Amino acid sequence: MATTTLQRINGYEPVSAHNSINLNWSERYVSIAAGVQLSLSGIKHLFKSPFTSLLKLGAGGYLLNRGVTGHCELYSQAGKVNTDPVNIRIKSSFKVNKSRKFVYEFWRQLDNLPLFMNHLSRVNVIDDERSHWVLKLPTGVAKISWDAEIVMDVPYELIGWSSVPGSAIDNAGKIRFRDAQDGGTLIDLIISYQPPAGGLGAGLAHVLNPVFKNMIDADVQNFKQFMDLEDKDDVVIIVN
Repeated sequence: MATTTLQRINGYEPVSAHNSINLNWSERYVSIAAGVQLSLSGIKHLFKSPFTSLLKLGAGGYLLNRGVTGHCELYSQAGKVNTDPVNIRIKSSFKVNKSRKFVYEFWRQLDNLPLFMNHLSRVNVIDDERSHWVLKLPTGVAKISWDAEIVMDVPYELIGWSSVPGSAIDNAGKIRFRDAQDGGTLIDLIISYQPPAGGLGAGLAHVLNPVFKNMIDADVQNFKQFMDLEDKDDVVIIVN
C-alpha cells in the first residue's frame, strides 16, 4: 500500500520483510555499543592505519544502523522477520494395524523408540518419568543428548513428554492413540522444539525444519513397517 504525502513527511515507513524489526533490544544494545566502539577506534587511527580504520568505520556504521533500526538483513535472509520466538512444530497422523493397548505400551517403554527412529542413538530409561535421549545429527558424526520427563500419561490414550530445563534442545512431544473404525489404531503425533534465541537460532530453525520433518516422516514409515514385522521371529519388542 502506497504511503501518503503526510505519512512520508512524518517519517512513516511501511513494515515489510525488508525493513521489519527482527532484533530484540538486547541485541540492538550490543550492536550500538560495538558500533560506537569500532567507529571511535577507526576515527582515532584514521591517519595512522587508514585501511584498517576504514574497515572499522564500515563495520561500525553497519552495527550502528543495525542497532538503531532494529533490522538485520542477514536475519531476514535466514527467515527471521520479527522478534517473535521461533518454534518448530511437526505434526503427523497415521494408522497401524495393532491394538491401541499394544501400541501404547510399546511407546510407553521409551527405550523401544530407537528400534525405528533412526535419528535416535539410544534412549536410557532412568525411572518411570525421566529418561536420557541421545540424538544422531544428519551428518552421522556429532551427537546431542538431553534429559526428558513424562509430563502427561493417560494409559492407552495419551503420552506427553518434554525436555528438562537447560537441555541442549528445548523440545516436547505428544502422541495420542485412538481406535480406528475398521480396526487398528489411529496415531496423532506432535513434536516441537525451540532453537537457541536470536537470529542465528532462527536461521538454523529455518534450515533444519525440513530436515527434521523428513526425519519424522521416515520414522513414521519405519514404525508402521516395524509393527507389521512384529510377529516375525527376528524382531524383539519390549512391552511391559
